[in-house]
Amino acid sequence: MDCTCISSHSQVQSISIEEQYEDVSHQCSSSDVSPCSVLTDEDDITDLSTDPAHYQLLSQLGRGFNNLSQVSMARHTPSGRLVVVKNTNLDECTEDELLQLMNEVLLSRLFRHPNLLTSRLVFSSCCQLWVLSPLMSYGSADSLLRSCFPDGMSESLIAYLLYGVLRALEYLHRMGYVHRGVKASHVLLSAEGRVCLSGLQSVYSLMKDGKRMRAVYDMPQHSPSLLPWLSPELLRQDLHGYGVKSDIYSLGIVVCELVSGRVPFQDMPPTLMLLQKLRGSHCCLLDVPPYPLGDMGALKVSRSGVDSGIGESVATGSLTRTATAERPQSPSPKNHSATLHNLVQLCLQQQPERRPSATALLTHPFFRQVKKHTRDSFLSLMYPAVPVSCPPDTPPSGTPTQTCNTPSPTDPEPEDGMWDFS
Repeated sequence: MDCTCISSHSQVQSISIEEQYEDVSHQCSSSDVSPCSVLTDEDDITDLSTDPAHYQLLSQLGRGFNNLSQVSMARHTPSGRLVVVKNTNLDECTEDELLQLMNEVLLSRLFRHPNLLTSRLVFSSCCQLWVLSPLMSYGSADSLLRSCFPDGMSESLIAYLLYGVLRALEYLHRMGYVHRGVKASHVLLSAEGRVCLSGLQSVYSLMKDGKRMRAVYDMPQHSPSLLPWLSPELLRQDLHGYGVKSDIYSLGIVVCELVSGRVPFQDMPPTLMLLQKLRGSHCCLLDVPPYPLGDMGALKVSRSGVDSGIGESVATGSLTRTATAERPQSPSPKNHSATLHNLVQLCLQQQPERRPSATALLTHPFFRQVKKHTRDSFLSLMYPAVPVSCPPDTPPSGTPTQTCNTPSPTDPEPEDGMWDFS
């Protein structure tokens, strides 16, 4: 993608990554499709128009990219389909931010996998960059924990979500990339039951001069917000570096997060958290929410703010509507299966070489239940959460004017939930 197309102030300009990159879809074979990976017609947005006048912005879902991007739910008026639109004012971006934005768009268009949230439709209008993605109507696993499952999710639902994440990681690792941002707020679920891993702005390539490196040494941008999920070898920043097994450690932290509704190490000062991880302190599943072992004691629930995925903590609109006004907040005892205990133990091994690969974990006994049940049976476990729909009685927003101001949705940003945008 030529940088001139980013700075151009033409009326409408479609950005086609395929003109410069060959098709490297690397999609999974049709014979190995799980319920969490099924694509529907609503997921394919490549046939939608690139005219901003064809999109009615309905409600703001959040902000991202150093607060320069506005993320909104929108309706494609010719077809009536709901999508997510991320608008970025290019005139407000620095040169470094433009390069970062271009790289994120390139990667998003390069990857093609049903369990990765990618942007297949990108165009510019005036000074606005429009990036469209399918609407993940249930929002993130993090937002579901906040609104509907404060004491954690059922094992069956956890298995369903994690299986989709592992398929995405297997694809990324095979392509030669490490994600470095695996956490519950980057695990999204559509109304049709498709699980997607987002957060591609943190992805890093293992390829150099045409060869795949065993380890890399780059520290993720805005890493303080990712500390609870980062692996010991990534935090150590020594000559050994880190590789794709770093994502497996992060997945283990996500398991604890989904089981208990709490993030291990969340309330520790960064220096103490770093010390605990480097000394080998880890989490295990007990009959109460998991806490770091050792002398740290119990962690308090800390969910007052969520990193947006690009460095700042922002409150964003909830993509989840609950059927009950309130739910009990006190943790209840749980008896976890032996296979779940084993999964966490494997993922959180201190030595990365002792952790299994994403491919190996897909055959772990904990995920046998995913293949035994249908997508609808897993979606039934989502109660009381229901997928977001079009706001009722939404007045027409009219044709967006071609100015350099960020388009405004018809509804103000809600304040009853959080979602991590990237």
